[in-house]
Amino acid sequence: MARLPLLLPLLLGACSAPSPQPVAAPASAATDCAAPPLGETTLYLRSTLNAWVAADEYALQFRCDGYYVNVDAHGTHEFKLADAGWNPATTFGAVAGSDGWLKTGVNFRPARGSDAGGTGNLRFAFAGEHTVRLAMVDGAPQLTVGPKSFDDPRAPPVTDPIALGLRYDSRSPAHKTPFGAVVPGMPVEFALLAPAGVESATLVIERQGLEGNQEVLEYREPLRIPMQRAPVGGGERWQAHHAFDAVGVHGYWFEVVVGGVRYVYQNNQDPVFWTHERGSGGVGSVDLLPEDGSRIRRYRQSVYHPDFKVPDYASDLILYYIFPDRFRNGDPTNDPRPGQRKFHDGTVELHANWNEKPFLDGSGDGSDEHRANDFFGGDLAGIIEKLPYIRDLGANAIYLTPVFAAASNHKYDTANYLEIDPGFGSKADFRKLAGQAAIDDIRLIVDTSLNHTGIDSVYFDLYAQHPGVGALEQGRPQPDSPWLSWYLLNRDNAAQPWRGWAGSRDLPELDKSSAGFIHFAYATPHSLMQHWLDQGAAGWRMGAVPWVPDTFWREWRYSLKSHRHDALTIAEIRFDASRYLLGDMFDSTMNYIFRNTVLEYAAGGDARRLYPNIELMREHYPPPAFGALMNLLSTHDQARSLHVLGDRGPGTAPAAIAQAKRRLLLAVFWQMTFPGMPAIYYGDEVGVTGGDDPWNRATYPWADRGGKPDLALLAQFQRLTALRHAHAVLRRGSLEAPLYLDEHVIVWLRRLGDEVALVAVNNAGVVRSVDLVLPADLAGRAFADALGDSEAKFVDGRLRLQLPALDGRVLLAHP
Repeated sequence: MARLPLLLPLLLGACSAPSPQPVAAPASAATDCAAPPLGETTLYLRSTLNAWVAADEYALQFRCDGYYVNVDAHGTHEFKLADAGWNPATTFGAVAGSDGWLKTGVNFRPARGSDAGGTGNLRFAFAGEHTVRLAMVDGAPQLTVGPKSFDDPRAPPVTDPIALGLRYDSRSPAHKTPFGAVVPGMPVEFALLAPAGVESATLVIERQGLEGNQEVLEYREPLRIPMQRAPVGGGERWQAHHAFDAVGVHGYWFEVVVGGVRYVYQNNQDPVFWTHERGSGGVGSVDLLPEDGSRIRRYRQSVYHPDFKVPDYASDLILYYIFPDRFRNGDPTNDPRPGQRKFHDGTVELHANWNEKPFLDGSGDGSDEHRANDFFGGDLAGIIEKLPYIRDLGANAIYLTPVFAAASNHKYDTANYLEIDPGFGSKADFRKLAGQAAIDDIRLIVDTSLNHTGIDSVYFDLYAQHPGVGALEQGRPQPDSPWLSWYLLNRDNAAQPWRGWAGSRDLPELDKSSAGFIHFAYATPHSLMQHWLDQGAAGWRMGAVPWVPDTFWREWRYSLKSHRHDALTIAEIRFDASRYLLGDMFDSTMNYIFRNTVLEYAAGGDARRLYPNIELMREHYPPPAFGALMNLLSTHDQARSLHVLGDRGPGTAPAAIAQAKRRLLLAVFWQMTFPGMPAIYYGDEVGVTGGDDPWNRATYPWADRGGKPDLALLAQFQRLTALRHAHAVLRRGSLEAPLYLDEHVIVWLRRLGDEVALVAVNNAGVVRSVDLVLPADLAGRAFADALGDSEAKFVDGRLRLQLPALDGRVLLAHP
């Protein structure tokens, strides 16, 4: 989607007045205590750690002289301190226009949301446990982040040796069978191992209630199942079984009584990228049972439809991901021209130079005050022209961000769902693209949002630019409009009597319960969704999915699949997408958990800390979905991979650019050897870089248009896509738990019938050697290097791998 400040706040910053000192521990004597300066307001650390939600575990506690919260995190994260409603008076962040960086132990003067200019994001490089403290000094806020110094009274330590001896691993067959997601009615066996001396153990199962963009997360309908004790060696095995009867995501945990004290054995504290709930599954932890049940970290169990299928071709796809205005201008006659093409109540801007930077309003680049109204002229004709290039890259599917008529360059502000934007071409051009792509066995995936339209759409028509009567022409509800029932209204606000999505005036939110809109969107054989499938699209990627009710998506899927059973459906979800991948909504999701894990690993992150994110998906997602995940690295909503990995554009040292490209190829190697659908964002393959929107939406640097594509990098991408296409085991093979995992090296095993692939990656800056103990059934098998780089030898019964720095290897074993 287009970036929206209230969803993923823009990277603004803050100025600080340094005065080095550690985070003070809170005063403890009653005489030192002052009343909370913010009254009963609860502040939360809202950040990239928790998808910006107000999560209980990130609630700040007032202790006499300040508000405190402990944070256990690694890497750079952005954050603000705010109440649950983002009240400006109790939102604390960076001063607008500065970089927002905090230094350890240095007092910082944050801005309030009610200040002129509002607030930007704060940034801090976390390295383990830290304490964040907000104090009011002479009435002004003062923020400090330093080493952990706050003893959280809500989390007293467990000292009982029997309780500390409890163990459960959700991915071990010794503790849970079968592995991973299950279908209704399938018995699941749970086993908790313990030292002798446990008085009782209870398995507690609940139904997860998750709504919207994780704004509501609760667990309901608890079922308590007494566990049965069985002696094992010198300890005990507590067992229970349960057959889940309903499709959905369920939570579970264990209540254990030892010495008359009640404990909870719960999920671990691992953060999951952009996901509200902590806990990656696997080995958990024991704590005293909290009075507030919402503080329990549930293990999650996915239960999916037994007839869930995704299109068979999905696992074989490599997607080429195009932002159409910036890929290729194949027909200059349709370029959006200032004075001729409207943008809301103004006009567009057209770049004179294909290779110049995108405009950003307010940046001093000479552009006007509007966002997303600058165009380069890319169109469908340009994509048609470059189909041979896309084919030769190794892609066999194209994912297009929206191409329907809209005012902006990103087209998520739809003006007409049934027409191609005139700046991109026509319906005839779309059919031509789909037809010529099909000749090369390239499928076409299209994109839109059914959550909102644009204010200047045919349906809303704020500026009265279209025939007919728009729902809110001239800013007032029009009772005679056939589209008035489509929109969510706010009649108490005379200045803006419609609800703007995420606070955006320009994106009026659709009423997803409107019978008229449902009829238009999907409910008939000739509805919007079916129409574009009939024009040649192979499937849909849907934007803003969490803001649309689940019931809508269930009916939408049924209608779509009834029309065309092999249509591929992809959701835009940035967090754990389990609830959407149970066979009743979507086939796949844009896999941001994969992106964040792989890029942080390629940048040198600790594989032991990062890989649990991958294991969580392997455990939670049903196999049909896991094999079809849209595994992306760059997107039009996030900084490009090369930027993340160190190439910040002009001014970056050549050595840093070369290093960033090596790291990018390591990430692409992982992508091309992993289950799912790899996605290549246009231009990544030739060295295009760029930070957040709009810099991540730069043009492809075609040589015949004055650009300088990195053809050596392109050749490496082609080498890796060819590797994937050549070996079915890399596309369709199963994935098992890592055979080997340390700080720098990961080795995973893939199987397809008798074919076996060992895949190894190394993010260290030096060659690494690892000795692998292989499963018994692989003993004596000969392994060949799929890229022919070097040999693998058995030494003392173990397979020895030499792994180049910042690179990977694929070893294939055939019968």
